[in-house]
Order: sequence, then structure tokens, then C-alpha cells
Amino acid sequence: MRQLLLAAVLLSLPLAALADSWKGVPLLDNNCREQAKADPDAHPTSCALKCADSGYGIYTAEGRWLKLDKAGNKAAVAALHGTKKADHLRADVEGTLKGDVIQVRSLSIPD
Repeated sequence: MRQLLLAAVLLSLPLAALADSWKGVPLLDNNCREQAKADPDAHPTSCALKCADSGYGIYTAEGRWLKLDKAGNKAAVAALHGTKKADHLRADVEGTLKGDVIQVRSLSIPD
């Protein structure tokens, strides 16, 4: 039994190593990402919610735009509804990067 448990743990390690995380990155809707790129902290929460149908993404520290997958878009909407911030939408995102899309495991907007 112990050997089976140990094997399961060891097999899961490579999957965990594939996970990526981004902390405190600008969260923007796809509609406004180009306009808001110069000053993403000025982009209001109300606009991000109005443009929810366009989907969301983040700008990395290097300025690369990464889209969120369907689960990430749902998590972004929930986080936007849950935040008290009017702007300065910085997110903590964990997931797996595939091309330019993050398969989101978790997303939060810290207060």
C-alpha cells in the first residue's frame, strides 16, 4: 500500500511542476486591452464587467498578453464581482500556459 501511495505522489510531481503562476498582474478584458495597456491600473472594474463577453487576459511583467481559458474567464467574472476595487485590477493567477492561453486553476484579485 505504501509503495502504491509513493508511486502516486511521485507521478503527480511532474504535473505540479508544469503549473505556472503570475502574481499581481493586470487583469483586463479583451475589448479594452490595447487601450488600457499604457495604464492598466486606470481601467475600471465596471468596464471590465461590461466587457465580460469578450473574455479576459493578463499582461505579464514582460508585457506579453496571455488570454484566460473558459474556466479562467468565469473565475475572472467571479473575482470582479467579489472585489471592492473600482480599478487597479491586479490578479494572482495559477494555471498551465499552452501557447498564449492560460488554463486557469485559480484566479483571485487580492484586496
